[in-house]
Amino acid sequence: MMRTLRIKGFSATGQPISTPTTKFGGQPVWLAGPQWPISAAWDRPMRFVGQIELGPVLAAAGHGKVAYVFMTHADHEENFFDPDIIDPDGGENAVIVQPGGDYAGPVRPLASGPGLYDGDGSAVEFTVDLRPVDEPGSMTDEEPEALSSSDRDRYVELVDGDKIGGTPLFFQGDEWPDGGPWRLLLQLDSNWVPFHLNLGASPRMFAFVSEDGTQGRLLVQDS
Repeated sequence: MMRTLRIKGFSATGQPISTPTTKFGGQPVWLAGPQWPISAAWDRPMRFVGQIELGPVLAAAGHGKVAYVFMTHADHEENFFDPDIIDPDGGENAVIVQPGGDYAGPVRPLASGPGLYDGDGSAVEFTVDLRPVDEPGSMTDEEPEALSSSDRDRYVELVDGDKIGGTPLFFQGDEWPDGGPWRLLLQLDSNWVPFHLNLGASPRMFAFVSEDGTQGRLLVQDS
């Protein structure tokens, strides 16, 4: 079994968060010098999605570290979408780890930049209500087929949903990024969150962090 932090809800903040705690939106609270990732194709700062404390995900290897999640994304009412956001190596998303992280893409020393917004285009920032649960480990593509239908449904129920850490529930094949070994950092169904994040028609975001707490990757599956 693996310990997971299930995201039970989002709470809007009344003022900007200035500590390196897990949150979505607002501006990153950098632990080291600012490293704002830049879109490979568009030469523009990516949009900051959120930051996640790594201690609960990696235990000792993540103590005192934070992962910052970004992706290329349009401004409010801008007619712009880059399909390469789904690709962990497409240059249109980034997971920056501080301190001591290793990110190969272009960055700029920007302390602040584009952040999340709601349906009206207003900037938003949220803390998360996290509940610890235990869930089963990962299966290969073939393993669920050997289960009874009830056991397979139970497995899906246990690993489904928005969460930090735990077991990814892929629905388009076992799509771990190259390299690693990786741990799941974030699983998020972006169509059902209180902020606007256009990742496709029915997308699920997966962010990963290396077991040594130095690198991250992000991918999106969309049906």
